[in-house]
Amino acid sequence: MKRVAVIAHAGKTLDGGLAELRRELAVYGVTSPDWHEVPKSKKAPKQVRKALAAGAELVIVWGGDGMVQRTLDTVAGTEGGADVPVGIIPAGTANLLATNLGIPHDLEQAVRIAFHGRRRRLDLGVLNGEHFAVMAGIGFDGAMIQDADGKLKDRLGKLSYVYTGLRHLNGEAPKATIKVDGTPWFADEASCVLVGNVSMVTGGIKAFDDAKPDDGWLDVGVATARGVTQWARTMGRMERVNTHANTTRR
Repeated sequence: MKRVAVIAHAGKTLDGGLAELRRELAVYGVTSPDWHEVPKSKKAPKQVRKALAAGAELVIVWGGDGMVQRTLDTVAGTEGGADVPVGIIPAGTANLLATNLGIPHDLEQAVRIAFHGRRRRLDLGVLNGEHFAVMAGIGFDGAMIQDADGKLKDRLGKLSYVYTGLRHLNGEAPKATIKVDGTPWFADEASCVLVGNVSMVTGGIKAFDDAKPDDGWLDVGVATARGVTQWARTMGRMERVNTHANTTRR
């Protein structure tokens, strides 16, 4: 029997909650998991390190993208941690990594995937010393995510991103200089710069059509839209392109 560790955000819920998670784990013979609950995602790394030091062979993280990012960052930064699989229970607001990996917003199915799903070694980017598996952004995206704090997300859910996004639509566009593998790629005003490891962002919109979390590449995108009108046109073009792409794939 594998030694299973649970790293759970105590404030997040899914289906029957953490009590139901314990029952689901028991189905797989795990009656005494190494259990760690935290009140905030920033408290997760310490508990992840404890779990790895105790010999965890499977880490199950309960929460949203913040919990998942901090867990993966700690696992990747711990000696031997990269060989420990991480199962995601999407109990957060956006659950972008889980969605891009095909993990449903369903407790029973998510636990089944954690134990019997196909193992994938994911690419991770690094920004300011922290690993990320979904994407990193500066400008409009960064401000939107930063302002959508826990209390706002508790009240509004996914609408919190819409609310904070609208507040920054008319923000200044700073000058950005981007090099890819040392080669100059972009130098101009940019309202948003995204470095992505997956294709889909909030709302089911594909920011990067060809991005895959395990293809060995990170994708870079730049938006220069300013104000409500330009952003509306930009999002409309993205939606039309994605609809066409999905249709042709069928």
